[in-house]
Amino acid sequence: MNLNNSHILYFLGVGGIGMSALARYFNKQGKQVYGYDKTPTKLTEQLIEEGISIHFDDDINKIPSPVDLVVYTPAIPSTLTLLAEIRKRNIPLKKRSEVLGLLTANHKTIAVAGTHGKTTVSTLIAHLFNNSKKGCNAFLGGIAKNYNSNLILSENSEYMVAEADEYDKSFLQLNPYYSIVTAMDADHLDIYGNFDQLSKTFQEFVSQTKQSGSVLLNKSLEKRIIVDKENISSYTYSLKDEHSDFYVRKLDLESGSYCFSIASPFGDITNLQLGMPGLVNVENAVAAVAISKIVGLDDEEIRKSLKTFSGIKRRFDYQINTDKLVYIDDYAHHPEEISRFIGSVRDLYPSKKILGIFQPHLYSRTRDFASSFAQSLNLLDNLILLPIYPARELPIPGVSSNLISQEMEHKKVINIDPSALLESIENIPFDVILTIGAGDIDKFVGPIKEHLLNYQTTTQ
Repeated sequence: MNLNNSHILYFLGVGGIGMSALARYFNKQGKQVYGYDKTPTKLTEQLIEEGISIHFDDDINKIPSPVDLVVYTPAIPSTLTLLAEIRKRNIPLKKRSEVLGLLTANHKTIAVAGTHGKTTVSTLIAHLFNNSKKGCNAFLGGIAKNYNSNLILSENSEYMVAEADEYDKSFLQLNPYYSIVTAMDADHLDIYGNFDQLSKTFQEFVSQTKQSGSVLLNKSLEKRIIVDKENISSYTYSLKDEHSDFYVRKLDLESGSYCFSIASPFGDITNLQLGMPGLVNVENAVAAVAISKIVGLDDEEIRKSLKTFSGIKRRFDYQINTDKLVYIDDYAHHPEEISRFIGSVRDLYPSKKILGIFQPHLYSRTRDFASSFAQSLNLLDNLILLPIYPARELPIPGVSSNLISQEMEHKKVINIDPSALLESIENIPFDVILTIGAGDIDKFVGPIKEHLLNYQTTTQ
């Protein structure tokens, strides 16, 4: 399909982070872009301000006519009346991943896959390239603070950065020139069935790397993902494993920022400082710097850009950062992500009391990993546990947040209704507070921040 022939596009689930980047792209190309989503959000408000027409009711009369292409996300329920009507009318219909595959096909695409870390790594790469002579276009899975967007465009660059999503095997639509895998933990078992099938699909993704391209793997995956394609270069990275091709030397924490050097096959890259907080993000920075060196960015370009990277909304996202109170919001929703996030917070605040507020995402994920969630969340001093955010799923009998709390040290956890959240915070001692999760917990971030600032003022 030639996307140049599609002048009127309609997005089902336009408020999704991946979908909105595509909608923004076509809008920037001068196409007529329409969209549907279930509920208004800050992101949909921004899209409307940018000229995209969006409605929020499942009404077939709102389908634009004529329309050349409908793009949808697998998160859209199959029962959606709009989707059924579009199929009935035989309007051209493609998944988000298919459209992304078409857009990236004619670029030197850098695709970042992984069950965690891919958004930060891809956004870091995009920032490094965008501030270099090479430039880049990028479709990101988060809102980059430097650009207040999940889309970066550069007219003359041959490079495209794309987050390669394993959900629904979407990343198999990509044939990248550079493939990166940050992590491979059991997840999306509702799609894959078991970890073995997940592993095989990651292997298939890597095997789609183009001739003369490169694969970059987290060192922990070296024996689980095999790179055996001719004319493909293979590299590994890690935080501190000296058997990796890229790893950190001389790591120091100075005034909340990590300063370090990176050992590489191209020589040490020295005097680096990461603008984004968190030890977990130092390893993410190693991956971004590694691919930058493989492609040919010079050290000074990397050095300047890494220092100016402001981070991503909902990724180690400081809301309050004072001597007396710290509030950080994060998207972590898998046990391994949560462990790394809390561990990174502990590294910054080793003597502080940490309270976490966690909203589990998906009934199936909660059922499959209740014990692992409990193990990760036990790293907190105290936990407030919210009800499960269902996303695309219907309830599963017997599955609730209680599955996690039953596995935890009970002195640490309370289960509450969201309506009681602000009041509950007042009754638990803490120095650092975290909101954690991928559902709609972000809607509480503003109220929590305001409440904390007001409560701190009235109690001083």
